[in-house]
Order: sequence, then C-alpha cells, then structure tokens
Amino acid sequence: MKFSLPHYVEPDFSASMLKNAPDAKFLPAPADFVAPDNYHATTIFPEYFKVDGKWLLAKRSRMDCIAVNKDDEIIIKEFRHIKQGDLIAAGRTEDGSEGIFVHPNCFENSEKIKENFVFRQGRSRETAFSVDYDFLYSLLRHEKENGYIVWVMGPACSFDADSRNAFTSLIKGGYVNALLAGNALATHDLEGAYRNTALGQDIYTQKPFPNGHYNHIDTINRARLHGSIKKFIEAENIDNGIIYTCVKHGIPLVLTGSIRDDGPLPDVIEDAYKGQDAMRVELSKATTIIAMASTLHTIASGNISPMYHVLENGDGSTVRPVYFYTVDISEFSANKLADRGSLSAKSIITNVQDFIVQLGKALGT
Repeated sequence: MKFSLPHYVEPDFSASMLKNAPDAKFLPAPADFVAPDNYHATTIFPEYFKVDGKWLLAKRSRMDCIAVNKDDEIIIKEFRHIKQGDLIAAGRTEDGSEGIFVHPNCFENSEKIKENFVFRQGRSRETAFSVDYDFLYSLLRHEKENGYIVWVMGPACSFDADSRNAFTSLIKGGYVNALLAGNALATHDLEGAYRNTALGQDIYTQKPFPNGHYNHIDTINRARLHGSIKKFIEAENIDNGIIYTCVKHGIPLVLTGSIRDDGPLPDVIEDAYKGQDAMRVELSKATTIIAMASTLHTIASGNISPMYHVLENGDGSTVRPVYFYTVDISEFSANKLADRGSLSAKSIITNVQDFIVQLGKALGT
C-alpha cells in the first residue's frame, strides 16, 4: 500500500462569518492556576483565534486546556500552568462568532461513507484489520524518514521473548523515536534480561521459576543500588531487551509512576504532574503514536495529543495529521480513548505481543 499524507484544508477565511468575525477576547487570569470567567477550553482539533484582524492557529493544541495570547502567538497551557495576568481566550462558541474557530474536518478524506445504513462500523474482535495493518506498515516506513514515532507501552509487551526481540528490532530499524511507559514495563523488561523471567515466569516457556515472585523486586532493588537504569545495565552486563536497546540507541524514555508501583525503579518520575509534562515533551513532537496494552497511559497520551501537527520549514509551515493507534486484546480498553474525546484514535483489537511480532516481520527488522 502506497502512503501519502492527506492534504490539510484551511478554513475559508473569506466566508462572511469568519471575515466579519470580531477579534477574540483575551481576559487576564485573576490568580495563578485560575482562568477568568467564560474561558475557552481547547480541543484536539486545530483552533484559530482572531487577533488584530488575523486568524492565528494554535500550533500545540490539546484538550481541556486554555489559550493564552503572548506577543500575538497562541500558547496552549494546562490550568495548573496559568500565571496571574496571562491573557486567556474567553468565549464558549466555536464557529468564529466570538473570534474563536474550531476546525474538526480539516483533512481531505476520500473514504466518507455515503450510505445511511451499513453494517460493522465498530471496532471489535469481529473487525477485519488487514487493511489497518497494511496502512500501518506504509505509514511507519514513511514516518521513519519523515516523522516522529512515539510508542506507549504496557507491561504485557515485555512478557514474551518474541515480542521483546521484535520490538528491539523495531528500535534498531529506526521505527521508535520515543517510548512512554510506566514502572512495570521497564521493570519486567529488565527482569527479562537480568533473570530471564517476567513476573517470575520464563519469558519463552512461561514456566514459573522457584521463588520467581522475588525476581522483579530483586531487579528494582539492584537497579536502585546502582542508582540509575543506565548504571544497572552497565554494572550487571545487561545486553538485551527493550529498555537496554533504547538506552544503547539514545531513545528518549519517559517512565511515569502510579499509586500501585513496587519500588519504583530509579528514573521513574514519581510526581504525576511532572510525568505528564515529560510525556508532553515527546508527544508534542509526535506524528504517529501507537499505544499498546496500557489503558491509563493510553488515555493520558490521547488527552495530551492533538490530532494535527504543525511542521515548520523554510517556506513557512504546513499542517499534517497525527496518527494515533490503540492496541489491546480488550475491546473496552482499546476503544475507551474515543469515549474520552480523542475521536481520531483508531483501535486494533488483538494480542499486543502478536501485534509487535507481526510489525517486526512486515517491516523486515
């Protein structure tokens, strides 16, 4: 399947509604962390704000945030980053009538369904995903050269020897630009390299080791003794696995903790808000996001990410879509992100270990 990016269709600013729209109102924040009354909350879609007669695009939008006018540039902030005096967009309409225009149908789409009554439009275990896989293969080949691919991974991705090896090959092949995960993914992947187990089971045969339930906390304990994941890898002669390969190839790792964590490993960000900010650094660069077997990290990543990305170049800027895939054996988990507002996410219902192996084989890694 040949891949090409869809064309971005700008709003028709010559239309009377937008041409005659007033400038957007920007009201000062009354205090740190507090938005003014009637503030405008952002979405995942491109949003334009009229300033001095010109429509300005927010280049880094995301849902449930506020828009700040700073030197005629629209800056998107979380409520917790509001500073007293920030000039915050006010208005609850999105059609331009208050100088704010939300642009959801912005990319050319040749696959619009014309029939009113059709079968099997949901994403379930009965869905045929062949075309999704073929598109994903061509997308990833394109993104390897032209984009920024962020992976969001749950611990199940590290429980199988073949999937660990396949994902390692994807990293080496240039298909991974950043990895977002929790303490568990890193712990069990390092456990696989350190003790050849994940949660005490052999990562190939799945047979439990005697006293194997100690293995993951032994791994954490030893890593904390050395002071960092990198030092643990060097001191213990770790030479395989997802985390090892990311460290070796300089792939950014953002590991964020949760209330249930053991340890955690050193380098895991224990403050949830600092973790969210660190995730945002990588997700702001993302052109494709693939989230696997981690409901909470998937929803968090979706809520942080817009459905578009502004590419700066010598001739100005262009706008392209951000592709977001959720992969899980559970329909509920894979489809839940759409219920949280990230309507552009596409789900694939399958075993994530098989998914990673299939990608590895198809991409020739």
